Amino acid sequence: MAEETQAKKNIWQAVKFTLFSVSAGIIQILSFTLFKEAFGWSYPWSYGVSLVLSVLWNFTFNRRYTFRSDANVPLAMAKVAAYYALFTPLSIYGGNALVAAGWNEYLVEALSMLVNFVTEFCFQRFVVYRGKIDTNDVAARAKQREQGR
Repeated sequence: MAEETQAKKNIWQAVKFTLFSVSAGIIQILSFTLFKEAFGWSYPWSYGVSLVLSVLWNFTFNRRYTFRSDANVPLAMAKVAAYYALFTPLSIYGGNALVAAGWNEYLVEALSMLVNFVTEFCFQRFVVYRGKIDTNDVAARAKQREQGR
């Protein structure tokens, strides 16, 4: 029974991460398009700034509602920053190379976002919030509601 409950929690966690990532993706696509089309920025600048905006959004909501963590914010953000210190240059370099090779910039953006989605979930779940999942006030209220049934 406990394994089934944990499996349901893990699935719900993945669903919430996906939904917040979709909202962050919308922010990233809209800002990328604005920077690229309205401001005429190059691919690396458009991608880099739009990525930072989506990361800040995603971090805030996933920490509070997906992982429901009371982990130290500066430490958690530093871990996420370390992830992006590796991911961002690799994705900018790789994306810029694909664009230079004639790939569509929006296809490259979508592929980068997909790789980011999968790897960031794993990193946040197993590194950033390891041992600190379901520890905040949102999780405590949910636990109280479950016990009240």
